[in-house]
Amino acid sequence: MADNIPAHEASPIDDSNQKRGKHGQAPRAPRPPRLPVHGVLLLDKPVGLSSNDALIRAKRMLNAPKAGHTGTLDPFATGLLPLCFGEATKFSQDLLEADKTYEAVVHLGVKTDTGDTEGQVIGEHAVDVSVEQIEAALARFRGPISQVPPMHSALKRDGKPLYEYARAGITLEREARDVIIHHLELLDYQAPMLRIRVTCSKGTYIRVLGEDIGEQLGCGAHLNALRRTGVGPLTLDGAMTLERFEATGETEQRKAALLPVDGLLQSFPAVQLPDELARRFLHGQRLPLAKEGVAAPEQQGRVRVYRTSDGALLGTGLLQEYAILAPERLVSTA
Repeated sequence: MADNIPAHEASPIDDSNQKRGKHGQAPRAPRPPRLPVHGVLLLDKPVGLSSNDALIRAKRMLNAPKAGHTGTLDPFATGLLPLCFGEATKFSQDLLEADKTYEAVVHLGVKTDTGDTEGQVIGEHAVDVSVEQIEAALARFRGPISQVPPMHSALKRDGKPLYEYARAGITLEREARDVIIHHLELLDYQAPMLRIRVTCSKGTYIRVLGEDIGEQLGCGAHLNALRRTGVGPLTLDGAMTLERFEATGETEQRKAALLPVDGLLQSFPAVQLPDELARRFLHGQRLPLAKEGVAAPEQQGRVRVYRTSDGALLGTGLLQEYAILAPERLVSTA
């Protein structure tokens, strides 16, 4: 059998014209060059995969040089994870700051040391609560509330994430943080499981919310399942799984599946600039829109800015008093 031929006797036919690499091995085929990729992938993250691992896999599929995600989802959670590539990474902070929407299943009567299914059970209690009691408990968590971040979190203390201390059996004091629960709705209750929908401000821990609801009901709880359905203006509509994205085709076909860079900016009013004003804007100049005869939104604040002649996104700007437009984040591809 050919597999049993000693290395020094093997036929050199297949690689006689190749240069030998280190230790006599044929060199690997060169990687294709990384070409710019600009846009946003709405990823439906699967359970069991970290946000960073999902980002790495999508980045490899696109052979993209620059990428980032817009807020971590725990490995046990699923749902919307917007991934930004190229120039879109300049605007990812907006989604980090944005409100999030989740659907969660809270398991009443069982407490774990992590607040979710990945931890060890540390307490069990009989569950005897009504829908009316649940609704009354939920009402206490709508609006501004304070939460103590969990030990099993990525928040850092002295350069180490809290979960490393927790794994070592160390519990540290944590300051409560103010968050806002904009919407909290009971979707279903089949004891001991209750399903809720939550829209909340950045920094909210749904695990902690589930635990606190259990405490309010007097039976304890942990999070059994978590799915993110919205990030700012983005939803799961049109989101892709990694498997579907990979099956889309080659790199160019996958690029076509991305939202454009301004897909992150649709909640901001638009300003259209003629070529000369666009040039000045890209050079960092403040523009008096009213004096230049350019229509401006009535409300001050952030706007997305385009070049009228070709529709190119120039970046974002701040519309100030007297319709003065100041550049904020510029797009180099413009």
